[in-house]
Amino acid sequence: MKSILKKWSQLSLVKQIIIGLIVGTILALTIPQAAKPVVIFGSLFVGALKAIAPVLVLFLVMSAIAQHKSGHQTNMKSVILLYLLGTFLAGLIAVIASFIFPVGLTLVKGAEGVTPPGGVVEVLKTLLLNVVDNPVNAIVNANYIGILSWAILLGLALRNAADTTKTMISNFSDAVAKLVTWVIKFAPLGIMGLVFESITANGIDALLGYGKLLALLIGCMIFVALVVNPIIVFAAIRQNPYPLVFKCLKESGMTAFFTRSSAANIPVNMRLCEKLGLDKDSYSVSIPLGATINMAGAAVTISVLTLAAVHTLGIQVDLPTAILLSLLSAICACGASGVAGGSLLLIPLACSLFGIPADVAMQVVGVGFIIGVLQDSFETALNSSTDVLFTATAEYKEWRKEGKTINIQKAA
Repeated sequence: MKSILKKWSQLSLVKQIIIGLIVGTILALTIPQAAKPVVIFGSLFVGALKAIAPVLVLFLVMSAIAQHKSGHQTNMKSVILLYLLGTFLAGLIAVIASFIFPVGLTLVKGAEGVTPPGGVVEVLKTLLLNVVDNPVNAIVNANYIGILSWAILLGLALRNAADTTKTMISNFSDAVAKLVTWVIKFAPLGIMGLVFESITANGIDALLGYGKLLALLIGCMIFVALVVNPIIVFAAIRQNPYPLVFKCLKESGMTAFFTRSSAANIPVNMRLCEKLGLDKDSYSVSIPLGATINMAGAAVTISVLTLAAVHTLGIQVDLPTAILLSLLSAICACGASGVAGGSLLLIPLACSLFGIPADVAMQVVGVGFIIGVLQDSFETALNSSTDVLFTATAEYKEWRKEGKTINIQKAA
């Protein structure tokens, strides 16, 4: 047993996760009833990540800002610009693809119990109210906009605190980060439980009827991940971006695909940034911020499903309106975390741009729930892996300006 554990510990985390994925798939296909208890591993893993992430963000951001030295570069302006650009371009690609490959829908019921926001103003209002949420309430409800705002304010207030106070906060931050590494060690078991639950609970029968829609959605997300994002990275750092892109997809995207939660993936992304040698002052803020506003996958979902409804109803759309949809989907996607239900509940808002009635729009949301098992997995994988990708890109861009050597092959 000791020799087996020793060999297991020598494997990289990604290889361990792949083994867990394979085992979970085999169990689901061969002995689903007998192996049903393994579902608990997935629930425990995601629950632990979601529990530790708000505390990690609070202490990391607060500690980084409290100990920030004046004049030290944090690259946040570049990171935010990359987030917004990436989200807008994802929505634009989805609009273009929907015109090239128009898809119709068989409208269904199934979203009667949810209420979408009334407009963009309501989305932004919710986002702003989350900024001033009670700090304890923000941590309990994993409201990362609220956690970030309070962490930044507390960090600024502690800038002139005694060194012993700053050391104590830093020690708390290190301790929480250590807890995260312990949780992540259980990722293979967690992924095994999650993939088992996904296969046994949903199967693929319900998805087959929406093959074209899924192909368009997933195709757009893959195109953004493998073409659009690398072009953005290359424009910034003037080097082959693919080693970094594949590193982020492999180590961040893979876990996000199965956890289907950007919040749960924050600790994974923090750990990856540390492995890439990035500045802690930057990534401790940019990663939780990215989990809130960097929503390329959500922009794709909103655009594709909205235009699918447009094609189904035979509505004619001109180019300016289509571009406006790209902009609207980007804005809505950035506010998705402030609305219960995420990107799917923002579809009626986008549909209203074309005069589509609310009852029809909610049927489109019902279709989204049916395909959600794959749509949400790919969406979260794209969103979360891009957080690290753009954080690293902003820092490497500064390195290039300063004349430092950027060895992406070595970093990745």
